[in-house]
Amino acid sequence: MAIESDVLVIGGGLAGYASALSAAREGAHVRLVSYKQSTLQAASGLVDVLGYTPDGEGPLVDPYSAIPDLPAEHPYRTVGVDTVRSALSLFDEVVPSYHGGQTDANALVPTHGGTVKPTARYPASVRAGLASDERDALLVGFDGLVDFDATHVAAHLRSAGVPFGVRGVSIRFPGDLQADAKVTRYAKLLETNATVTVDGRQRQVRDALLDRVQSALDGESRVGFPAVLGDDDVIGVRDALEDSLGAEVFEVPMGPPSLPGLRLEDDIFDALDAAGVSIETGNPVVDYEPVAETTGETSATDESSRVAHVVVEKNGAEVPYSAEEYVLATGGLVGKGVESDRESVYEPIFDCHVPHPEDRYDWFDRAAFGDHPFARFGVDTDDDLRPLDGDGSTEFENLRAAGAVLGGYDFAAEKSGSGVSLATGYAAGRAAAGGVA
Repeated sequence: MAIESDVLVIGGGLAGYASALSAAREGAHVRLVSYKQSTLQAASGLVDVLGYTPDGEGPLVDPYSAIPDLPAEHPYRTVGVDTVRSALSLFDEVVPSYHGGQTDANALVPTHGGTVKPTARYPASVRAGLASDERDALLVGFDGLVDFDATHVAAHLRSAGVPFGVRGVSIRFPGDLQADAKVTRYAKLLETNATVTVDGRQRQVRDALLDRVQSALDGESRVGFPAVLGDDDVIGVRDALEDSLGAEVFEVPMGPPSLPGLRLEDDIFDALDAAGVSIETGNPVVDYEPVAETTGETSATDESSRVAHVVVEKNGAEVPYSAEEYVLATGGLVGKGVESDRESVYEPIFDCHVPHPEDRYDWFDRAAFGDHPFARFGVDTDDDLRPLDGDGSTEFENLRAAGAVLGGYDFAAEKSGSGVSLATGYAAGRAAAGGVA
């Protein structure tokens, strides 16, 4: 017997979550299945809509005004500006601790690499560090935390021409954590204000940290730390440090594993749970069966058939999962939602068509930092986000695609990954719910 639901979402990233949440809020019974744990732990926690045009113009001040001029095949053009706004409004409702929703303008957020990233939504813990703020800043790194070199970050920000003075210092974190200590270890110590041994005596970790930061301050009115200031109560930790330092405190987003990404995941999971979404992880979807092959029925249209069920591999067994509507949100080439060999590029579950040049040497640019076609590989869709075959016909009437599995855009160059995932996930989920009888 197949495990049944109204809408089945395949994929455990932001696009899958947006699809599941929007479908559930339309009244559908939704199940989300994902092979791996959430990809948000590898994300910065920032939500970008559009930072640069495909031609490299930017950083953009108003990402929404640039969408109508994007290429016709871009996912934003498929769903439209109003849908992008609606998806971000849903995000604002689900994650009220984020800032940026009060304006159409991008914010400029310094990152752990010393770059300034245009982004549409950012955690409250980041707000005091925006690059548009002209107040001088001190960046504080920890000797054992090699993923955040404060001196390096400050130098890169100065080279980028930020409108404020910025210095970086590295200090020993109280308690002398090992060099391989996880970021969650720092966060837990600060959040609980644990007792640690400093110079042979017991002290609370925040007090000991504050002593070391105070001695490094030279009149700066704001202080940036790597994003490890707590897990569940980052605002409480930040406020406590601010009160004692007499300067505003902010976090600088870091690479994986990312505490801002994990915090965002917690908020979204709470919303999914409240909406009644069933979530299963750890078992891959490996195949599908179309209606025509399982029942002998004819297709609903001449151009497309319907998915009868997908096959989930569990402990060596193949278990059918059936739904009236499906959303494919498995990621792109990096996430293995799109795969390639020496001959072709393909989507591995439904074998959806992925347009690409026949000659694999045309998949990339000869220059290392050139315009690589493979960055835009993904499935093409109709206006309802249903994948199209090589002839431009709908492949499956009840399958939609969302997020990085879509083609027609380069999320890394455009700084548009989270925005496309939210907007297309929102649209695909609503469309899927609308298709439920």
